[in-house]
Amino acid sequence: MHADDTTGAAVLEQIRRRPPNERRILFTGATIVTMDPALGVLHNADLLVEGDSIAAVGPDLDAGDAVAVDAVGTVLSPGFVDTHRHAWEAQLRRIMPDVDDLGAYVRSTLAGYATVYRPEDMYIGTRLAALTALDGGITTMLDFSHNSRTPEHSDAAVEALLDTGIRGVHASMGPHFGDWDEQWPGDLTRLKERYFSSDDQLLTLRLAALATDEIAGPALAYGPELAGVARDLGIGVSVDAVFGTASSEAILRWAEDGILGAGVTLIHATGLTPEAWRAMGETGTTVALAPTSDAQIGLETAIPAVDEALSAGIRPGLSVDVEVALASDMFTQMRSLHAIQRMRAVDAVHGTGREPRRITTRDVLDFATLQGARTNGLDGVTGSLTPGKKADVLVIQAEDLNNMPLNDPIGTVVLGSDARNIGTVLVGGEVRKWNGRVLDVDLPALRREVHASREHVLNTPAA
Repeated sequence: MHADDTTGAAVLEQIRRRPPNERRILFTGATIVTMDPALGVLHNADLLVEGDSIAAVGPDLDAGDAVAVDAVGTVLSPGFVDTHRHAWEAQLRRIMPDVDDLGAYVRSTLAGYATVYRPEDMYIGTRLAALTALDGGITTMLDFSHNSRTPEHSDAAVEALLDTGIRGVHASMGPHFGDWDEQWPGDLTRLKERYFSSDDQLLTLRLAALATDEIAGPALAYGPELAGVARDLGIGVSVDAVFGTASSEAILRWAEDGILGAGVTLIHATGLTPEAWRAMGETGTTVALAPTSDAQIGLETAIPAVDEALSAGIRPGLSVDVEVALASDMFTQMRSLHAIQRMRAVDAVHGTGREPRRITTRDVLDFATLQGARTNGLDGVTGSLTPGKKADVLVIQAEDLNNMPLNDPIGTVVLGSDARNIGTVLVGGEVRKWNGRVLDVDLPALRREVHASREHVLNTPAA
């Protein structure tokens, strides 16, 4: 938006002065990338937010007493959806940037640092990750919270999501190693009753598990027992560490047992057999890719399985995974996947005269928005700027130095933009970032808490 700080502050004050259910905000004159196949890209158009939802999208909207926001020179996009991040690790960011082996990550982080986390460390790491997600335009984040050592650890992780105002998915799993109360998965019933009693709220609950017992034993491995827990609670399942032959064999067993389907997300999915992919596609199972994690750390084949997913009829979501080694933002995931897939497509047919099968920038933006929402079970709620969905909206500055002039809006979002270009973020109609600044955060206090938590974790011997 073109308003200076003073004018922008006045507009924000107008918006926040009204009770949330009475708010009406009209963004005018924008290029709107709806990611709704029926609406497409709209030029010089308006978007009306009423309460927590999108009321209308189109040219020259009549919005009466709505607070008007000049959005000329911007691109409006759905908020990004992160389908898998271990948020509690955020105070350990980039502590092992060149890790090249899954075992090294497991030994240092899951068998080491994780064992000394207190509930307050869970809260601080998860809150830091969620605020950073909002700053970078991620309005929905699935927190694969696999350090639930006590009920208090789980509560702290959930409350961190609540306190940031992100659309959060708390995927709960017990820890891999060290002492813990062994309250999981039984504690999911308490968590649901305490925090997830409504279907119309920002937070949702999922059960998290591992694909096999190779890393941490059978208690954390997905199978009929954990599927039954999720079914009884009416929640989805996210399964991590889905790699190679052992996971492929497990997927075929799950298909036989009838415990695959749209409510189950398989994470990574690298090095799987064609038979496993066929079972996933036939059952409508969803997939969360982690492009930088697979390629940088070298998970199984180290190749993000986008071609395999598409061949099986699955349009995947995208995820950040572990900030101990990886970038925190969705722009990096989209660009990495876009480049890796197109490189492989060209290499596969080089010298043959055949046409490479490349994905596009629209594909990866679809993965980062609508397909991510579908992967998290939230495509009826978010993922596109469709009237009736919740108002999870990004306002991206298209005339900033690194983006001007605006030519292709999807290309600008995927290949040109980063967190500095995201002027405004709305989650459920609430303004979470404005004029380039995340709101309602005491940054010096947060910095002190993050540093103190990191020092505790690094200086306490592993339990």
